[in-house]
Amino acid sequence: MTATDTALTGLAQGWCALSLLHGRIEGHIERALQAGHGLSVREYSLLDVLSRQHDGEGGHLQMKQVADAVVLSQSATTRLVTRLEDRGLLTRYLCPTDRRGIYTNVSEEGLRLLEQARPTNDRALREALDEAAKNPELAPLVRTVESLDTTA
Repeated sequence: MTATDTALTGLAQGWCALSLLHGRIEGHIERALQAGHGLSVREYSLLDVLSRQHDGEGGHLQMKQVADAVVLSQSATTRLVTRLEDRGLLTRYLCPTDRRGIYTNVSEEGLRLLEQARPTNDRALREALDEAAKNPELAPLVRTVESLDTTA
């Protein structure tokens, strides 16, 4: 085995650990959101992203930006938006300055559900991280996630 092979093996192991952590966290949150609020992780994420939009310059996201934010393809994001719109959680309307653009907003019902689900999401995330921290392979990743400050 060469030094490059060893480095790649280390990278692959790190990637596997990161993938494992993500899967465990997402699965735990998914079960909690489904049981408590009838939402999937993707639905919650979409409502959360769209709830942060605002009127004015740069306030509304294009569908590609929404897709990037929820880590889905544009077509999958459009299907997700349609499902949530059918449930009355979102509304779509034409952009007043560019009739080709379509805006998506969270409805009042969607905002209420999001606010009810947010503590469940946060609690499930904390539980999943605490459980993962018990695994020596995942503990360094958990510490890294906990040290991130994306609000700055």
